Amino acid sequence: MNILLINHYAGSPIFGMEHRPYYMAREWIKAGHAVTIVASSFAHTRHTNPETSGPITRKEIDGIHYVWLRTPVYHGNNLGRVINMATFVLMLYRHLPDLTKNCPPDVVIASSTYPLDFYPARWIAHRFKARLAFEIHDLWPLTLKELGGMSRFNPFIAIMQAAEDAWCRDCDVAVSILPFTYRYLRTRGLSPEKFVHVPNGIDIDEWTKASSPLPAEHQSFLDRERGGGRFIVGYAGAHGKANVLDVLVDAAALLKEHPIDLVLVGAGPERERLMARAEQQGLANLHFLNSVPKAAIPVWLGEMDCLYMGLQHSPLYAFGVSPNKLFDYMMSGRPIVYAISSGNDSVQDAGCGVTVRAEDPRAVADGILKLYRASLDDRLAMGRRGREYILARHTYPQLAARFLDALSQVPS
Repeated sequence: MNILLINHYAGSPIFGMEHRPYYMAREWIKAGHAVTIVASSFAHTRHTNPETSGPITRKEIDGIHYVWLRTPVYHGNNLGRVINMATFVLMLYRHLPDLTKNCPPDVVIASSTYPLDFYPARWIAHRFKARLAFEIHDLWPLTLKELGGMSRFNPFIAIMQAAEDAWCRDCDVAVSILPFTYRYLRTRGLSPEKFVHVPNGIDIDEWTKASSPLPAEHQSFLDRERGGGRFIVGYAGAHGKANVLDVLVDAAALLKEHPIDLVLVGAGPERERLMARAEQQGLANLHFLNSVPKAAIPVWLGEMDCLYMGLQHSPLYAFGVSPNKLFDYMMSGRPIVYAISSGNDSVQDAGCGVTVRAEDPRAVADGILKLYRASLDDRLAMGRRGREYILARHTYPQLAARFLDALSQVPS
């Protein structure tokens, strides 16, 4: 079977986020299928964007045929990003013969967060009589209205709404990363038999093969704090508004009298402001370190006593969450303080930590204290349960097979 996967932001271990298209494609190739991933030449999610020459650049990565369509560079969520999206969609129409000449698709998957790529995907699927899937990452335009505060009368929202209604009506399969999105999508016309939940997951090889050593900055921090007998709470990931890391700053202030350190690793638009807040309040128990290379993440997470994850409170999360970071946390074998109010709760289901109210510093501090006061054996048992939960449900061979099974139910 020839699979054409359209994902504006698709990455790989070479380029960085987002990794899901790569992991899925790699498993499909192992199963004997051919996969072409079409992506934008520039995406803000990647740490490195591919070098391109001309409007189309091709590269083979681990058996996956990547095609990058040249799009303009942008910075931030502004008009430049909108132009980048529009250019990518137009390039899909313009270069259809080049995208399909060597591999006419049996399956076309539109998977770019925003729904506009469904239109060219539908056109390609119709032309080749291929099965058509739409993969749901975030609910656009609902996310933009709930988290971004955009009005439903905004022209951009109206365009996105029309595209969402089109894929709900015309796709053969709707594959959702989030478990309960059908509760909303049925109001937009999606038939129940089209819906399937395929969450995010982990790459086992990244956890079983030799990992990279920690950077000197991070190793020095561990040596110093461990030498002082401190209990270390870790956060690794983006420092953005949705992560509401002010909660951790406030929790650090509540924990000053305890031998507990909170360490934030990563980057993002909120980092400098958060560092300034911590300095202004004299929070010697709150530390900010640079990002850790992906290959060293298993080592870093495994050095923590517990891990923190939180998101802002939003009605949107009633449809569920599926953050990659959570699965990394659970694979690390460390207990988790989980401050997310959502329709699903893998931490509670697995028994691998404590769930507290979102955006509540006192609740977060109390959750950290609960794990600090627990015995080492209890914390290790929580961590083992989290790891076992992921291995049973969230490995990419399992997830890729579930995705293909959904497609196989569609008549050819």
